[in-house]
Amino acid sequence: MGHTRARAHVFQIDPATKKNWLPASKHAVTVSFFYDISRNVYRIISAIINSTITPNMTFTKTSQKFGQWADSRANTVYGLGFSTEQQLQQFAEQFRELKEAARLAREKSQERYELSNLRSTSPPRRSDTRHSPPLLKVNGPGEEKLFRSKSAEVELTVEKERVKKMLSEGQSMCEINLEAELFTLQDSNAKLVEALHEANSSVEQWKRQLQEYQEETDRLREQVSELETQLGRPSSGQSGTEELSRSLEELEALLSAKNQVRRPFPLEVEQQNGELETRVQAAEQTLASSREEQQQAQQEVQRILGVLDLKLCDLSQLRESLANIISK
Repeated sequence: MGHTRARAHVFQIDPATKKNWLPASKHAVTVSFFYDISRNVYRIISAIINSTITPNMTFTKTSQKFGQWADSRANTVYGLGFSTEQQLQQFAEQFRELKEAARLAREKSQERYELSNLRSTSPPRRSDTRHSPPLLKVNGPGEEKLFRSKSAEVELTVEKERVKKMLSEGQSMCEINLEAELFTLQDSNAKLVEALHEANSSVEQWKRQLQEYQEETDRLREQVSELETQLGRPSSGQSGTEELSRSLEELEALLSAKNQVRRPFPLEVEQQNGELETRVQAAEQTLASSREEQQQAQQEVQRILGVLDLKLCDLSQLRESLANIISK
């Protein structure tokens, strides 16, 4: 008898609601049939399932790729989700075959039990028929001919065939069980390799991110240095503001002195006063513009310093994460 082995997603019914399905595993697992020679029963086994097939069980296909059965001994309902409809069909056929085999095994066990009870109630015999079948004695002239009972020989032959079959099936089931364990180990190994690759790729990504943060930090430092250089030039900044202030004070003093002088040509004095006031206003505007530019430059420096602090904080956290991963 061939035995189906396939990969499927395993589900169990919610014990609280008895309606909703709960996933028993995140990934598909190997599900196979196993013959327990010590108990003469068939089982459905996987990394999660260990269900004994009984004649009362029924495997129901609820969709094209999903089937379920109830296990009264485990007090639960199992569900399997296959990747193809063909895999579900093969599993259902194998389930029906092993269910029929379980029924025949139960009937045979019942017959043996009844036969054993019958023998226990019958009177004891002088000879043991299990080891020495009854002999028929035929007397002939000058010799005896002994013949074994034909029914006893048939019973002995059937018993030998049954033992051979049990040994063959037991060896086959052991091989299937070993193959199932091998597939489970291979699947676990593949998952570990995949997780290792993901960890390596994450480390490489964090290294690239760390390099980008370092480059961004260097660029911001260069911008800060350029702004500090611009603020420190003689043509601008505090020295330029002081020069404008002194020029403004001189013009105001000159204007005040001219207003105090009284000459016979008031028209010419008024014209000069107008020119001086114009120069004073221009100087005030220049001073205000210089002060505004200085404030804007200082605000830009503060903004860049704030961004630089954030980048340095992110860089420190990234280095700590990378060190924790490398230490693991």
